[in-house]
Amino acid sequence: MGDDSEWLKLPVDQKCEHKLWKARLSGYEDALKIFQKIKDEKSPEWSKFLGLIKKFVTDSNAVVQLKGLEAALVYVENAHVAGKTTGEVVSGVVSKVFNQPKAKAKELGIEICLMYIEIEKGEAVQEELLKGLDNKNPKIIVACIETLRKALSEFGSKIILLKPIIKVLPKLFESREKAVRDEAKLIAVEIYRWIRDALRPPLQNINSVQLKELEEEWVKLPTGVPKPTRFLRSQQELEAKLEQQQSAGGDAEGGGDDGDEVPQIDAYELLEAVEVLSKLPKDFYDKIEAKKWQERKEALEAVEVLVKNPKLEAGDYADLVKALKKVVGKDTNVMLVALAAKCLTGLAVGLRKKFGQYAGHVVPTILEKFKEKKPQVVQALQEAIDAIFLTTTLQNISEDVLAVMDNKNPTIKQQTSLFIARSFRHCTASTLPKSLLKPFCAALLKHINDSAPEVRDAAFEALGTALKVVGEKAVNPFLADVDKLKLDKIKECSEKVELIHGKKTGLAAEKKEFKPVPGRAAASGAAGDKDTKDVSAPKPGPLKKAPTTKVGGPPKKGKPAAPGGIGSTGTKNKKGLETKEIVEPELSLEVCEEKASAVLPTTCIQLLDSSNWKERLACMEEFQKAVELMERAEMPCQSLVRMLAKKPGWKETNFQVMQMKLHIVALIAQKGNFSKTSAQIVLDGLVDKIGDVKCGNNAKEAMTAIAEACMLPWTAEQVMSLAFSQKNPKNQSETLNWLANAIKEFGFSGLNVKAFISNVKTALAATNPAVRTSAITLLGVMYLYVGPSLRMFFEDEKPALLSQIDAEFEKMQGQSPPAPTRGISKHTTSGTDEGEDGEEPDDGGNDVVDLLPRTEISDKITSELVSKIGDKNWKIRKEGLDEVAGIINEAKFIQPNIGELPTALKGRLNDSNKILVQQTLNILQQLAVAMGPNIKQHVKNLGIPVITVLGDSKNNVRAAALATVNAWAEQTGMKEWLEGEDLSEELKKENPFLRQELLGWLAEKLPTLRSTPTDLILCVPHLYSCLEDRNGDVRKKAQDALPFFMMHLGYEKMAKATGKLKPTSKDQVLAMLEKAKANMPAKPAPPAKAASKPMGGSAPAKFQPTSAPVEDSVSSTIETKPDPKKAKTQGVSSKAKSTQGKKIPSKTNLKEDEDKSGPIFIVVPNGKEQRMKDEKGLKVLKWNFSTPRDEYIEQLKTQMSSCVAKWLQDEMFHSDFQHHNKALAVMVDHLESEKEGVIGCLDLILKWLTLRFFDTNTSVLMKALEYLKLLFTLLSEEEYHLTESEASSFIPYLIVKVGEPKDVIRRDVRAILNRMCLVYPASKMFLFIMEGTKSKNSKQRAECLEELGCLVESYGMNVCQPTPGKALKEIAIHIGDRDNAVRNAALNTIVTVYNVHGDQVFKLIGNLSEKDMSMLEERIKRSAKRPSSAPMKQVEEKPQRTQSINSNANMLRKGPAEDMSSKLNQTRSMSGHPEAAQMVRREFQLDLDEIENDNGTVRCEMPELVQHKLDDIFEPVLIPEPKIRAVSPHFDDMHSNTASTINFIISQVASGDISTSIQALTQIDEVLRQEDKAEAMSGHIDQFLIATFMQLRLIYNTHMADEKLEKDEIIKLYSCIIGNMISLFQIESLAREASTGVLKDLMHGLITLMLDSRIEDLEEGQQVIRSVNLLVVKVLEKSDQTNILSALLVLLQDSLLATASSPKFSELVMKCLWRMVRLLPDTINSINLDRILLDIHIFMKVFPKEKLKQCKSEFPIRTLKTLLHTLCKLKGPKILDHLTMIDNKNESELEAHLCRMMKHSMDQTGNKSDKETEKGASRIDEKSSKAKVNDFLAEIFKKIGSKENTKEGLAELYEYKKKYSDADIEPFLKNSSQFFQSYVERGLRVIEMEREGKGRIPSSTGISPQMEGTCVPTPPSTVSSIGNANGEEVGPSVYLERLKILRQRCGLDNTKQDDRPPLTSLLSKPAIPPVASSTDMLHSKLSQLRESREQHQHSALDSNQTHCAGTLTSSSSTNIDDLKKRLERIKSSRK
Repeated sequence: MGDDSEWLKLPVDQKCEHKLWKARLSGYEDALKIFQKIKDEKSPEWSKFLGLIKKFVTDSNAVVQLKGLEAALVYVENAHVAGKTTGEVVSGVVSKVFNQPKAKAKELGIEICLMYIEIEKGEAVQEELLKGLDNKNPKIIVACIETLRKALSEFGSKIILLKPIIKVLPKLFESREKAVRDEAKLIAVEIYRWIRDALRPPLQNINSVQLKELEEEWVKLPTGVPKPTRFLRSQQELEAKLEQQQSAGGDAEGGGDDGDEVPQIDAYELLEAVEVLSKLPKDFYDKIEAKKWQERKEALEAVEVLVKNPKLEAGDYADLVKALKKVVGKDTNVMLVALAAKCLTGLAVGLRKKFGQYAGHVVPTILEKFKEKKPQVVQALQEAIDAIFLTTTLQNISEDVLAVMDNKNPTIKQQTSLFIARSFRHCTASTLPKSLLKPFCAALLKHINDSAPEVRDAAFEALGTALKVVGEKAVNPFLADVDKLKLDKIKECSEKVELIHGKKTGLAAEKKEFKPVPGRAAASGAAGDKDTKDVSAPKPGPLKKAPTTKVGGPPKKGKPAAPGGIGSTGTKNKKGLETKEIVEPELSLEVCEEKASAVLPTTCIQLLDSSNWKERLACMEEFQKAVELMERAEMPCQSLVRMLAKKPGWKETNFQVMQMKLHIVALIAQKGNFSKTSAQIVLDGLVDKIGDVKCGNNAKEAMTAIAEACMLPWTAEQVMSLAFSQKNPKNQSETLNWLANAIKEFGFSGLNVKAFISNVKTALAATNPAVRTSAITLLGVMYLYVGPSLRMFFEDEKPALLSQIDAEFEKMQGQSPPAPTRGISKHTTSGTDEGEDGEEPDDGGNDVVDLLPRTEISDKITSELVSKIGDKNWKIRKEGLDEVAGIINEAKFIQPNIGELPTALKGRLNDSNKILVQQTLNILQQLAVAMGPNIKQHVKNLGIPVITVLGDSKNNVRAAALATVNAWAEQTGMKEWLEGEDLSEELKKENPFLRQELLGWLAEKLPTLRSTPTDLILCVPHLYSCLEDRNGDVRKKAQDALPFFMMHLGYEKMAKATGKLKPTSKDQVLAMLEKAKANMPAKPAPPAKAASKPMGGSAPAKFQPTSAPVEDSVSSTIETKPDPKKAKTQGVSSKAKSTQGKKIPSKTNLKEDEDKSGPIFIVVPNGKEQRMKDEKGLKVLKWNFSTPRDEYIEQLKTQMSSCVAKWLQDEMFHSDFQHHNKALAVMVDHLESEKEGVIGCLDLILKWLTLRFFDTNTSVLMKALEYLKLLFTLLSEEEYHLTESEASSFIPYLIVKVGEPKDVIRRDVRAILNRMCLVYPASKMFLFIMEGTKSKNSKQRAECLEELGCLVESYGMNVCQPTPGKALKEIAIHIGDRDNAVRNAALNTIVTVYNVHGDQVFKLIGNLSEKDMSMLEERIKRSAKRPSSAPMKQVEEKPQRTQSINSNANMLRKGPAEDMSSKLNQTRSMSGHPEAAQMVRREFQLDLDEIENDNGTVRCEMPELVQHKLDDIFEPVLIPEPKIRAVSPHFDDMHSNTASTINFIISQVASGDISTSIQALTQIDEVLRQEDKAEAMSGHIDQFLIATFMQLRLIYNTHMADEKLEKDEIIKLYSCIIGNMISLFQIESLAREASTGVLKDLMHGLITLMLDSRIEDLEEGQQVIRSVNLLVVKVLEKSDQTNILSALLVLLQDSLLATASSPKFSELVMKCLWRMVRLLPDTINSINLDRILLDIHIFMKVFPKEKLKQCKSEFPIRTLKTLLHTLCKLKGPKILDHLTMIDNKNESELEAHLCRMMKHSMDQTGNKSDKETEKGASRIDEKSSKAKVNDFLAEIFKKIGSKENTKEGLAELYEYKKKYSDADIEPFLKNSSQFFQSYVERGLRVIEMEREGKGRIPSSTGISPQMEGTCVPTPPSTVSSIGNANGEEVGPSVYLERLKILRQRCGLDNTKQDDRPPLTSLLSKPAIPPVASSTDMLHSKLSQLRESREQHQHSALDSNQTHCAGTLTSSSSTNIDDLKKRLERIKSSRK
């Protein structure tokens, strides 16, 4: 009881944590009571329990936990701070409550989750619940789903995000647990209730039975709109309101509210975007151009599969679209056309709006392809064009569509009209404005008179649809002249049309409705039609047409058509059809006379051609009277004018008669229904008389009347062409004057400017001044209507004329065009026209622009020009841009088709040369003016990139970009810019310049708009982040823009969008929104007819001082005035706040001083890996910049916050440099003590240091470099290797510093670079330094080149990346540099390479200019004169380097840097004093700097120093002349580029980083797959296989166990490895190179993989195992049969010995052996039986028969017996001759076994006696005595000559010679080459040495495979490694032999060199058992390396770096003197 009383006294919070359950129970009960009592949700009591709530729910005692849950629920419901506990508590509920058996606990858990959602923590709860779905316990999964379902049911789909739930649904349906599947079904039903059919696409792939069940459930659901039953705290008022409404009985408003919400969910949004571009077949672009159609088809099918994904990720699809377009347009195979069209459909459906930018390119091609008749092609094209329409707007593609409407092919016309009809259905009255409708109607009206019935029907359908969409009022003006019959037909069609926008569905619904259609419409013909009717809209026509003429497709969206000019339709003799015209056929003269005589007096007709003028005059008077009295309907206009034109007609000589005649024409035109046909009869005569002094006015009057009857545009064109087709200048000038006047009277609309301008130009060039003057007057009038753009057409006129034109224009400036007085209200229109003109005053302007003649420039945009613009050389790029500017200037106005130009210009917008960026921007401004409104279609692909340029750091570039954007917006309006996600994506970029410019621009443009696209809401979240941006200007601009966003979106939407902000941000933003609400301007009213003019003068003046742009509505002037002031005050207050904010932290810092004691770097497990993942996944910015922008610094700060002490971080990011110095000092102090922390944060430390490199303060820079030196020393001691991301985010910035003007800094940087090679591979460093040589800073270039020289000297040519050739070419470029230091550095570097690599350098460098070459040769000569040590070094280093190459491959675990580290410093110092370095080994080098600077610490006995006699060092060393280079190509192969590259790639195969490994494997695979290249792998096979099975081991032991790793990655890696191996083992020559040890390890790895159960559990695991099976078979069949058989025997032996090994493993090894046994009959001759029998012998020794019989399985003994039996069967008694390698055969169980077998077989055949078991050698003896000796020897030499059996042959020859010492083998050798003879002799000698000397070294190892290669008459390669490739040890004698040969071949004498130390030292390794596995080789090499490294590391580090950095001088003599002096100094200082 004592215990009890103790805990009873404790306070409640301590009870809750007590270890006794009773205490906790009591604590929870008390807590519950407390919680229920607290009334104030913000009471401080709540905070006491903040940390305990998780314990409440996760209590280990079930009873106590229940009470805890109750208390927690009350807490969450009432506490203000509860939200902070969301994550931990919900995860606790998921893991510890949902698995409880008690239902009550689960209910409480669910209730707690729902309560958290209610207090606005829905996202966090949902995140935890979704994590719970990955739990292994099905109970937890079920509970999580149930909670999500309840949450959705209660709160609705606005609060619970459906996308992440839908994403995991299919996985839940596949669960093994029925409970999970059932619960998944319930939640699917619940989701369906909220979003209906949008759920179908994501669930399409689930089990069909489940889908069927779901469908049944879905059908049962009520159809009403679901409503949430529970609300968030912030919505509770709404709940109350709803209840009131319900009680009042009307929930209309609520219904309305929620009604909006349902269609917001679009199935498309719920889908994951799939990235397909990278998955295109590599050869796609070649195949698609292939000549064989099958290949093209394959390519298209591959694309079709990819684009079937319903949602595609955005990307650059331009090339793909171009390729598909080409197939559609040009391919002759219609099947492929249909396939390409399907691909386009898929792209358009998957990309939606993102496809819009390509629409313009594709539409014309598809429309023109409708000439194809085949139904399936037509249908595919229909689907494609409809899908494409949905991605763009009718406006954007209208021009293309209208152009195709004039095509002669009826099918094209028909399909285009149908397409327009389908497109109209998707339009609304607002998206189909009059300006767009007009050109379409004009084109369609032509079609309704077409001769082909299907064309007419299609046109009717299109017009009917238009009528339905915009209503009769809008369409009727265009249908004025259509006869009643046709009009009825149009109306009939209109009634049948069902519009897609019938109901007010949003855009999403429209898309949703459309989406399933392409698939459904696959049924062709009328069936397709019926199908689509229920989906969207029935087609009016199909019932009247045969199904084939019209293939039913989905409701297609028409393409936008740009308004085109109509003016030029009617030319002479053409009965054109015009909007308000009378159509009249041309009548014959007889008919005319007949009609005229009916209405005119007879005398009148008779006297028309009287010879007496008076009679003619009288006749005219009668004629006039008759006309005046006639009714309009009765007047036969054509007949009357024909009568007037009758002889003498217009040749009338009497002016009075003529005047009357002309007056009558005017009367007829005014009073009758005057047609163009009639007009054409008289116009010629009128023009002829217009210049007449007496009749001219009458002629003009008649023309004006005709213009009124037949429309001015047509009349004017006719008149102008007639006037300029004759030579009378008076007529011409008067015609021009008439036209000028007519334009003023009629207005300008509809006039064809193109036609006039050419005529005006002719007139301006006329010799007659009157004609010129009239032309200029006409231009003046046109200027009133067209504006300044008119002048562009006349810029190339003579200056004098141009000045006259300018003067005329100046007169007109400021005048407004007069209102038209004629041509408006004519009998045909009942006043609608007036409305038309008044309604859209700006249309006039647009029309004019559309009428300008536009030039087609696409043919001038050639591919040469495009490639020029993209050239590497900026000058050529500039030339290209100049050409473009020239083309646009010359063309003035251009057509929208500009070919490849947009992509080319887009590339230049991010040119590194800012001048070119500006030039591009200027061209884009030009382009906007030249293309006019049609530039709209380029907004997405060119306009948005211009906005990106607004983020440029240069002021002038930003200004140019802004001007360009404005020029474009002027032409396009704002809609195109605001549509889609592009603008919001730009605003999302955290670039302060971009943000402030863009927000400023939007603030200027938004207030002028009457409406905006809905996509504007997408910008709002980014606008909010701008309100809190670190940059004050951005915040200011965001605040200014806020009211204008609100003006379009409304306060509610804006406030709702704050929901996703952090609570603190939310409050601030809401406050700003409140302010903005007060300042919100009203939307501009539609411009009133009169208002615009009176306001013109005064309003702008008022507006200018304010920030609000000019608006049309008067009210807004008052409203916007206070705006800027408020904005300012807002800005001020925010500044004030921020300054206060800054002061506070500085105070708190003082208090926190005492907290600086702890560690400064906190180790976060996996922190660095996570950061790298984030960077790879682009979740954070990649550390890559030219100067660090704020967002980078901010990001680094955030990342550091978790792992760097707070106080240190404050110092590190302080604005004062002294704080940085302090921080560095602290970091130096803690470096040794916090190694782990430093390494854990290394990436962040290095990034921070790169920021310091950009500081201007030298002291910080010096301190930073000091720290770096210490840091890299530490890292190399810790054997740490830099990761790729650490290197790439640090090295480039360090290299920039190598170009510093201060020597001391450069020296430090070089020293750091030296040390870095110890922790990062030199070959990769090389690439970074190579980049540094491209700098503009000459010092940097020079230093980098010197550094490259050091690297090559230290590491040989292998270090040159990507290949020595490329690297040297790059270096050689600098020989021609302007700067002397750079030239010298480049020359020195190449001389260094020459010293290492010899004359081959010249080949690698390629062509140099003469001057450069002579400099180089001179320098090489000079370097040769010095007592250089290079030759000696080469000879000495060769063996080392050969070793290092192989060790490099075998040292994969350590990383490639390690094997080089010891040599690095050695060579660095050589670059200072090459000679000294040669003789003094690095262990004994002096660290002179150290000794000089620090007298105290170096303990050193001086007398020893004195004894160094330095002069001896430099005495010339006798070295054989190196003829190697010239003579032997083989020796050089070892260092050839391919070999080093392959070594490098192979080294990456075993990388711990999966992606690196995959990349390396892919490269090797490419080599292996190409027959010509595969040979390059020869000699690298073992190395490659070792790397591969090490990777297999790594996967098996590490990756598979790593839960964080995606298993897909591992599968991918496995498939790469297996694929590679299969490729390798298909190439027999390479497969045979694999040695026994390596094969053994490989088989071990593969079998282990086959047995790995973890793989089987993976999705694609079975596939992997199948592939491994296939691979194993390949290995068995293709490897060297001896090696693989031997490997399997050893493996079997090992597996039987190993206790840990599974019986299955041994079984699989045996299966492999059985397979080998099956192959034996074919392979027996290629097998070295001696070796196999030796292996069997060893096996039987380890496993005697008794032991084998004890095995659980009988398989091993049976396997062995089978093998031996097969061998006996195949070889017969000869088998006993092959026991040569077994030492004491008598003891061998094997021999006895074989004898028994032989005896058994002999007994059966009764053939041989038992005694033939004597020694194998005697066998040869007997046989050879029987056979002919010559045959036998011939056989042996044949074996020696064959590559496979050469060893066996030599062994047999040796045995033979031993037996018959007197045998003469001379005749056989005589005919062969000298080389072959020496090879045989040497081979025999080696066998002799081994048999006599070594005892048990197997004979087959006498000569390594490489050596055989060299010596057998066809030598493929050279010595490659120490030790033979089989991993077996070889005696030194072999190498001495080899060396001799090599020396002979290279012309060196062999006398003194036999005992060279490098060889013997290299060969003094302990012997390894016969079949050493490759790993043994590896370990031995690693251990040697470690030892040497540990010895060297300590002494040589600093000395060498300082030498390299400080004393890189060229003259050796100064070095010696310098050295002596320094030694003297040291001695004297020590005395």
